Amino acid sequence: MNEIRNPSKYLGNELKYLANVLEGQAWSATMGSWVHGLEAAFAKKIGTRYGVAVNSGTAALHMALETVGVEPGDEVISPAVTVIMDSTATIHANAIPVYADVDEKTFLIDPDDFERKITPKTKAVIVVALYGASPDYERILRIAKAHHIAVIEDNAQAVLSQYHGKTLGTIGDISCFSFENSKHISCGEGGMLLTNNEEYAEKARKIGGHGFKNLKADEGRVRYTNKEMFQNPKYKRHDALGWNYRMPEFAAAVASAQLERVEEFVRLRQESAKIFMEAIADCPYMTAQENLPDTINTYYSLGIVYDGEEAIGIPWADFRKEYVEMGGDGFYGAWSVPYLEPVMAEGIFKKRLPAVYGDIHYEEGLCPHAERVQKKIMQFKTNYRDLDLAKQKAEVLKKLIRKYK
Repeated sequence: MNEIRNPSKYLGNELKYLANVLEGQAWSATMGSWVHGLEAAFAKKIGTRYGVAVNSGTAALHMALETVGVEPGDEVISPAVTVIMDSTATIHANAIPVYADVDEKTFLIDPDDFERKITPKTKAVIVVALYGASPDYERILRIAKAHHIAVIEDNAQAVLSQYHGKTLGTIGDISCFSFENSKHISCGEGGMLLTNNEEYAEKARKIGGHGFKNLKADEGRVRYTNKEMFQNPKYKRHDALGWNYRMPEFAAAVASAQLERVEEFVRLRQESAKIFMEAIADCPYMTAQENLPDTINTYYSLGIVYDGEEAIGIPWADFRKEYVEMGGDGFYGAWSVPYLEPVMAEGIFKKRLPAVYGDIHYEEGLCPHAERVQKKIMQFKTNYRDLDLAKQKAEVLKKLIRKYK
């Protein structure tokens, strides 16, 4: 079999736009125009009023929690099948992570368990669109509204996914996106916070921009207005506590070029996912992640439940090893449920704020559905730029399935 190479994702205007930054003198978001332009363009693409560019999706999550008013000792609920960043962002906001179980077919937060986990201390819920699939927002919003809980969308893996005709990013109070290397839009590292709330947008800018007082909901360039006053020794610059979560102009230039082609990237991922779903269509021990009705999945990856250990006696790792040896791309497991990671299970996180976390502990059995399905998930990659390569890898998978049918 002739190996087909996956073309580079950087085949648009990335180099042209990077050259523009290099040739200019404004390499920082405090003065340049690329970050400002990306914020406006991405917000328009998703359908919100405000965008705040950041240096990672994790930074966006932390900013979101601080923005909605999460305080020390508050509780933040997140699903038990996700990456650990939802938990670490919560801890960096000095809040307590609380885990809701998931539906074993969709891998998404179970609204019933979300409601069960609510206490008087619950301040926010982080709703994760895992692998690009849309959660049950109708029920989640109804529950959150009844309990006065802020809804934060974690759409790191879900650019242009939809729920009941609404683009993810327009549903909750704040939404967070990632532009990390593997995502639909990539600039190596980066992210975006979106909201329709002007107060939230301005607050988020200050949290992510050193607390500069002249930052506004739609303006993140601290030297953009009244440059002379900014240099005056009597001028007081900071009226909020903040960090440096700003995106550099170089990253914004690359992300801007990627955004121009995002529909193409999404289509290729959806087509790649379809190719692999067809490959497993007749396999009794592999089942694709289920999508809720009236939703659109943009497939950061294709999640599959593997029941082969019970059905054919082949463990997960052995199946993957054989797939790779036959010429497959490999696939990825779901991240461990966050509360069983050593930083959580062994109480390492408590060192951050012992007064808040002293009595908090996590152990196996907390979310049984998540713990069961997480061990069986296979993530098949979808970021192919050449569908013939996706077909080639899917054919390898079909051959392996036929071997153990």
